[in-house]
Amino acid sequence: MTQTSAEEAPIRWGILGPGRIAENVAADFVHVHGGRLVAVGSRSRDRAEGFSKTFSGGGPRSVTDDPIRVHGSYADLLADPEVDAVYIATPHAQHAANAIATVRAGKAALVEKAFTATYPGAVAVVEAARSAGVFVMEAMWTRFQPAVVRARELIADGAIGEVRAVSADLGVRRDFDPNDRLFNLALGGGTLLDLGVYVVSFAQMVLGEPVDVVARGSLLPTGVDAEAGLLVDFGEGRTANLVTSFRAPTPGDARIYGTDGWIDLPPRFHHPKELHLYRYNREPIIESYHTAGVGYSYEFEEVNACLAAGATESSIMPTSDTLAVQSVLQSAADQLGVALGDEPFE
Repeated sequence: MTQTSAEEAPIRWGILGPGRIAENVAADFVHVHGGRLVAVGSRSRDRAEGFSKTFSGGGPRSVTDDPIRVHGSYADLLADPEVDAVYIATPHAQHAANAIATVRAGKAALVEKAFTATYPGAVAVVEAARSAGVFVMEAMWTRFQPAVVRARELIADGAIGEVRAVSADLGVRRDFDPNDRLFNLALGGGTLLDLGVYVVSFAQMVLGEPVDVVARGSLLPTGVDAEAGLLVDFGEGRTANLVTSFRAPTPGDARIYGTDGWIDLPPRFHHPKELHLYRYNREPIIESYHTAGVGYSYEFEEVNACLAAGATESSIMPTSDTLAVQSVLQSAADQLGVALGDEPFE
């Protein structure tokens, strides 16, 4: 990952949907090189104003001295000529419509994971971005964490031989609340889109194109999935065993198995601070890593660097990977009987 040089104008970012996730991400903008937060858009102007007061102009969590411009609608944010890129942090079911509107407005889009609620929605976003020649990327921050970057380097160097399998889990215990977004089917609730995207994306990052998936799990009264176990076939005997849950607080670790050893990313693997390397007949190696802030800044720096280079996709988180992940999530949802849907996007 390269950073935008000091001579280049920083990428001007807007946030679409200033909810809980957006607040956590915005706080990390003090660590973002090559970009600055300049605007926010919400369906509630009061909410956007509160966000601006919190994160700019000397507010309690200020990341910029200049006021963050406030827009009382998504359309107004996308019409802002002083916004280059938009971070989309609305509920999953709204991502497709928001992302398509963003790229059609000529703005680069960083779309919070899961990329969309459905596979067809993801295809529509990617096709719209390619047609417009505009950058789009899924905000899978895990791929840019220093320990995960190191794991990819070790695999590429043959440190554990040929990768044959992956195991990963990510679960939390959440009390069922039909009024919470996480349990609302219309908003793309459920564990597959909220947590399962992490384990599937991690396995796909290592093993490539999935061939098939077998999914088993359970549903909650609102129709969302409460838990899921996935066995993903990546061809030629390579598999991933993945677990996600709203019922059980699982450890949250990941292991990459190779013919000469394995790599462990201890809990929580989606933003790890250590990497453990085990090789056949050799002493294990433990490496520790520091992250800037919580670790969200790296994905923004990737977008900044790509835009500075004139790229319309990231080589680390390409849209082909996103589509592969969404295909697994869609198949798993279908097998579990979860009737996910995107809000209208045409």
